[in-house]
Amino acid sequence: MKSTRWRDALSGALAAGLALGVSEFLAGIFPSLPSLVESLGNVVIDNVPQPIKEWAIETFGTADKLVLIIGIAVTTLLIGAIVGVLARQRFSIAVGVFGAFGVIAALAAQTDPQVSPAAGLVPGLVAAVAGLATLRMLYNLSEPADDEESDFSRRNFLVGSGAVLGVAALSATFGRALLDRAKRAIAGRDEVVLPSAAEILPEVSQAADFEIEGLESIIVPTDEFYRIDTALSIPRVDIQEWTLNITGRVDRPYSITYSDLLDMRMVERDITLSCVSNRVGGDLVGNARWQGVPLREILDRAGVADNAEQLVGRSVDDFTVGFPVEAVYDGREALVAVGMNGEPLPFEHGFPARLVVSGLYGYVSATKWLSEIELTSWDGFDAYWIPRGWAKEAPIKTQSRIDTPGNGMTVAEGVVTVAGVAWAPTRGISKVEVQLGEGSEWVEAEVSEPLSENAWVQWKIDWDATPGRHELRVRATDGDGVTQTEEATPPAPDGATGWHWVATFVDEA
Repeated sequence: MKSTRWRDALSGALAAGLALGVSEFLAGIFPSLPSLVESLGNVVIDNVPQPIKEWAIETFGTADKLVLIIGIAVTTLLIGAIVGVLARQRFSIAVGVFGAFGVIAALAAQTDPQVSPAAGLVPGLVAAVAGLATLRMLYNLSEPADDEESDFSRRNFLVGSGAVLGVAALSATFGRALLDRAKRAIAGRDEVVLPSAAEILPEVSQAADFEIEGLESIIVPTDEFYRIDTALSIPRVDIQEWTLNITGRVDRPYSITYSDLLDMRMVERDITLSCVSNRVGGDLVGNARWQGVPLREILDRAGVADNAEQLVGRSVDDFTVGFPVEAVYDGREALVAVGMNGEPLPFEHGFPARLVVSGLYGYVSATKWLSEIELTSWDGFDAYWIPRGWAKEAPIKTQSRIDTPGNGMTVAEGVVTVAGVAWAPTRGISKVEVQLGEGSEWVEAEVSEPLSENAWVQWKIDWDATPGRHELRVRATDGDGVTQTEEATPPAPDGATGWHWVATFVDEA
């Protein structure tokens, strides 16, 4: 045999890897070109069955997108390895597979509204040609000069393979870095200076933040705030070209630029956001200090028609949310936010502008990278997640969580501080109770001074811990006097319910 199967498999995998690397490098150099990995990933996100999405979020949390990218890369390498073995005798197989990859990638890129049809074709075509040329080169290098295996041919192949691996890795790495840099340069966020808000909130007092080790901060640092959305690639939004369009059932449709938005009356608000996928005791929830324009003032300028029932928020990548128009006018806090924790919105949290609506799960309200607000009928439009099985109305349920001690943690006998957070946006928290051991009486915990009825609170209680295993439970009562239910339900279709509990082990002193 002139070649062994492992060489052919390696040749195919390396060719596929170089094709991906080259496509990423092109996307990094030319901002108008799409990333093939991201394009394929977005198609997967939009079309994967709902149970798989729920499993991915539950299993990987905020790392789900990274896992998806790695999965696409690994799958591509495996397919390349198979093609490498099959195409040794019939190179037309490789031409067909690499060509199909280019076509599929180009079609996937067309689903991104920010990518032109012509731009979507380029990286797929170049990647296919680069992959085929690399595979042919590696085949040639693995051919000995005669029918006998030779050290010379082996060395040629190994040197060539190493060179291809290096080029593929460098192309992908530099391409990804350049792509991220290009997005930031296009956006212009570094030049943004937020105006002073007309309503500025006071500094957080010690009474509002217990500052206990292991307890989530009352204001979650921006770089620790959870991120769950459908955007595998953070949209490239140039603030010089960005506009927010107010359309649909309004008397005076209009558009405003980013500068126009910053010139409007700004307010600061402490608001807790929660993902509907958050399980009892989960961390897909957080509280931040948002700066923005009251949504009501933006709608009033347009004049909401009497037959407007639903507000649809649309992202630059065509993701949509939808919630009742009355949620803007019922007294809750609802903003077109431009700032988060004293800084312009981070790219991953919606720069240049997003919707923040108190008391509604993010999937029906929290549009990032906002580009349009459309007023429609209630039955005339279903937002992104509704056809995928989630409820159309989604008020955030009252929830509480034990942060410390953590589940399975061992503590020393004696006084132990048990602490956590509780939230019921728009209603506030009136009471938190803790059960310090299975079957024991519920005792009331100390609750931090609330920042607002829209923000979560911290709670704490001292526990005289005795040796053994203990189950600790927590439940909260909202400002309407309703205590969260013990009944445990999963997140789908409108948010999880139940009491959070942890098992704690106490050692003798």
